[in-house]
Amino acid sequence: MSVWEKSSAARVVLPARPRKLAKVPFVELADGRLQGVVSSGSDIGRVYVSSIAAGTYAFACSTNNNRPCGGARGAFCNHLRALVTEAVLQYGAERVARYLKVDAVEREADAPTLLSAMTATRPAQGDASAAAPVFNRFLRHLAYLELEPTTAPLTEMQWFPPTRAVA
Repeated sequence: MSVWEKSSAARVVLPARPRKLAKVPFVELADGRLQGVVSSGSDIGRVYVSSIAAGTYAFACSTNNNRPCGGARGAFCNHLRALVTEAVLQYGAERVARYLKVDAVEREADAPTLLSAMTATRPAQGDASAAAPVFNRFLRHLAYLELEPTTAPLTEMQWFPPTRAVA
């Protein structure tokens, strides 16, 4: 067992390359999907929750108010393309391809290569039910940015109950 596995702190994986957060402020590989929040290009107050399922590439894209994306009709919309592009910047193309189970992608692949491989399979529009939990996680991450810097533990981040002293 390595030293970081014995500690109470999680190992931080640095991004593959720096990325700008204005277009895609939240991206994650979780729950068997590439998923995240993508800003609207036309309305500053609107965001889209987009996801692509691993293996099947079934996709979903809707606003934070659960209205379907107008561009995701039978094919990846611009929000999904931006999500893949930012995921490649954040995690690297190899890791994203491995997670999404994209075959025949070389090591130095880029976002257009991944998108091309996924769209060649003609993915179907998937279920948008994951939008609410993804958006909720995004809002929770934003709340941490508003906290004052401190070294004191955060109550909601304490996963283990306090141990009692044995007399």
